[in-house]
Amino acid sequence: MAVQAEGTPCWADAMFTDLEGAEKFYGGVLGWTFGDSSAEYGHYTQASVAGKAVAAVVPPMPGQEGQSRWCLYFASPDAAATAEKVRHSGGDVLMEPMRVGDLGTMCLAREPSGAVFGIWQAGTHEGFEETAVPGAYCWAEVFTREPEKADAFFAAVFPYRMKDLVDDAVDFRMYEVGEETVLGRMRMTDDFPPEVPSYINVYFTVADCDEAVAKATRLGGAVRFGPMGSPFGRFAALRDPQGATFSVIDITTTEGETPRIREA
Repeated sequence: MAVQAEGTPCWADAMFTDLEGAEKFYGGVLGWTFGDSSAEYGHYTQASVAGKAVAAVVPPMPGQEGQSRWCLYFASPDAAATAEKVRHSGGDVLMEPMRVGDLGTMCLAREPSGAVFGIWQAGTHEGFEETAVPGAYCWAEVFTREPEKADAFFAAVFPYRMKDLVDDAVDFRMYEVGEETVLGRMRMTDDFPPEVPSYINVYFTVADCDEAVAKATRLGGAVRFGPMGSPFGRFAALRDPQGATFSVIDITTTEGETPRIREA
């Protein structure tokens, strides 16, 4: 596969104290199989669907134990240059660009409203080997209480063009790279508890949303929202047994009319 265009979501991983438990849960819900744990890279363990890399799980490094969460990485041709853009645009660099063997260079950052994300400069590992098929990454949204800050930041760091959903009920913006819509941004409402910080919600594709939700609850997960139909697919927001949140979506089952879009 070709290296992803700058600003395109290209990888997702999560830290879990109980790595075996995470593999059992996501293997059951998303059908993932797992490669060998690499001691050289902190027991980073890649997840695959039909032999294609779709995500990874890793135990926390000493001193980093805490809430499990998914991290979405954005493609960059130069991680160090992107890190400088993060700083100059009001964000924070949480982990300086670091070479990971010949796989690539990674960096962790936080945008001004609080959402944490990763930057990935590809080497031999170019990112997702499959997307938008059952078990693979499909979509992501930045949830924030300060959308103006998030919009200005992401537009300064990545070559995004922005469009708005025409809907009085929600404040939803789409970020585009070229002609492709790569990321959504949702204003958090009072429905979110005040202690919930800004975050990026990752969606994984499933063949049947209701069946995936049933599997997740049987394996100790919890439903945060849904299942619900939409013009983009039937989806639900979940929490895994270790507290990491994510969503599942069946993109083949749509409902309702596609909303109008306007230039931001």
